[in-house]
Amino acid sequence: METLMTPDGRYLIVRGRLWRATNPDLDEQRRDELVHALMDARRAVKAAKASADGEALAAARRAVNTAKVGLGERGPVWWTDGSPDLNRRMISNTPYADWFNSVSA
Repeated sequence: METLMTPDGRYLIVRGRLWRATNPDLDEQRRDELVHALMDARRAVKAAKASADGEALAAARRAVNTAKVGLGERGPVWWTDGSPDLNRRMISNTPYADWFNSVSA
């Protein structure tokens, strides 16, 4: 199943909710480095949960956040037109609602 993105490329739509997309201006090498760091951090979260290591879990979650900020999925928005960040909002409560209804009909 193909992931639906908003027309401006800022958000992925998952189960009716907007999730900020990766900054398209990142060069491919940097993006790959950050994606690998994110996957490593997610594996570390899983391992820390399995071992009930609270300190390791906190460190792994910080690493996930750092990678996501680097990718542009969290932190300051990567677009420059002043539009607000609608991350994690239901699409029906955003300016994308009419567009979404027209493409999902």
